[in-house]
Amino acid sequence: MTILSNGNLWKHSEFIKNKSFSFDKNKILKSLSKKEIDDAYSSISCWEGYSPTPLIELNKLSKDLNLNKIFYKDESKRFDLKSFKALGGAYAVEKVSKGNKDIIVATATAGNHGRSVAWGARRLGLKCKIFISEFVSNARGKAMADLGADVIKVKGNYEKSLIECIKQSTENNWQIVQDVAWKDYMIVPKYTMAGYTVMMKEVIDQINHNNISHIILQAGVGGMAGAMIAGIARYMRNIPETIVVEPDSAACVMESIKTGKIEKIDIKRESLMGGMSCGEVSLVPWEILKNSVKYCISLPDDDIAKTMRLLGNGNFSNEKIIAGENSAPGVISLIASCEDEKIKQTMKLNKESNILLIGCEGDTDEEMYQKLINHK
Repeated sequence: MTILSNGNLWKHSEFIKNKSFSFDKNKILKSLSKKEIDDAYSSISCWEGYSPTPLIELNKLSKDLNLNKIFYKDESKRFDLKSFKALGGAYAVEKVSKGNKDIIVATATAGNHGRSVAWGARRLGLKCKIFISEFVSNARGKAMADLGADVIKVKGNYEKSLIECIKQSTENNWQIVQDVAWKDYMIVPKYTMAGYTVMMKEVIDQINHNNISHIILQAGVGGMAGAMIAGIARYMRNIPETIVVEPDSAACVMESIKTGKIEKIDIKRESLMGGMSCGEVSLVPWEILKNSVKYCISLPDDDIAKTMRLLGNGNFSNEKIIAGENSAPGVISLIASCEDEKIKQTMKLNKESNILLIGCEGDTDEEMYQKLINHK
């Protein structure tokens, strides 16, 4: 038990090992190719305002957990959008537009992907339609509208907003720029994922010859997790232990890995981890994730606010980190795994371990962020 707990263990809901685990770099790079990954970096690294986001050592936390190093990729500094999603949607807009100023792009989103699409459309002078569910906060909706998008709120959850986006886009000949794939819609989500792999290229350039032994990846529809694993296949010589973490109310990757096929989750309640509250894994990342994820973890919402507050107060590192609610799960799952001796041994977490966590967003919803960090 760490000194962080004060007698109250941090919580997993469920932990499983993938019985079909087999990390095959060549197979992974057939789903998202070396050329697609390299093209994304070549383009995005030339965008105005581009610079690698910080890789912060959580030195205080690694000491408490008796681990060698914990690296936190801080995506709160990504352009002006405060999220890794800035890499994906905007790059996909660039790819589908092909210099055509007359197309209208459209997407459904829980927030950050929509901001990226809206930002990407604005930088290219395109019109943009954003579909959001009734559960997306007004602040997130306004942030997209402020980027020039026409924001359309849909009654129901994310899946309902996606259905409406597809319907209206088909009727009006709009170009859908989605981060989720389905049959006959695979190319654009691959552009989005290729954009996300820029994070892994930056990490490799930042770790100063430290081998990463474990990587913990948040999953909604699985795009970021699949992209980062493709980045491992492209850039890393060693193969780290790969862990996916999800809300227990929407653990679609975990449930799919259990059965070996895509399982749809009927979401009964929305998680605080709103950007990860997705009921079905996307087809493109599924082809990567189904064999290359070694462990799956699901979490309740209980420790989200506490973790955001500890990161923001500098309890885990020498720096105070602004971490949104979707940045917390990686930290929580690592602490919870270290506090469960059986899981710690299974995952081979020890004093030699170098962990990579993805701080996928900052205070993208400033009102929500303040509410959560001030909640006791």
